[in-house]
Amino acid sequence: QVQLVESGGGLVQAGGSLRLSCAASGRTFSRYAMGWFRQAPGKEREFAAAISWRESRTFYADSVKGRFTVSRDNAKNTVYLQMNSLKPEDTAVYYCAQGDAAVSSEKRYDYWGQGTQVTVSS
Repeated sequence: QVQLVESGGGLVQAGGSLRLSCAASGRTFSRYAMGWFRQAPGKEREFAAAISWRESRTFYADSVKGRFTVSRDNAKNTVYLQMNSLKPEDTAVYYCAQGDAAVSSEKRYDYWGQGTQVTVSS
């Protein structure tokens, strides 16, 4: 059974940084793409970043490009999201997901974590 467990969320001031982690178990981590999505209060869940299983190619939403960095450590079965220059509009529950392609479509991800709250104060 696949499990994804996020950690690292919290409260930070605008301009600060956080690093989220997502530990995966249950199937061969290195063979799957990993994505980060987020859902702000009252809004639809949206794509933030993704990393492919092959060559660790990365992809970002325009809203986070240049501020967020996604990476993976296949030896630790963990994907990370380094978030810098945080803004109040980054406040959301952040979810990691595992799937067959590093894309923005949620349909390509078949397992999801429970989410971790990130709150950015102004």
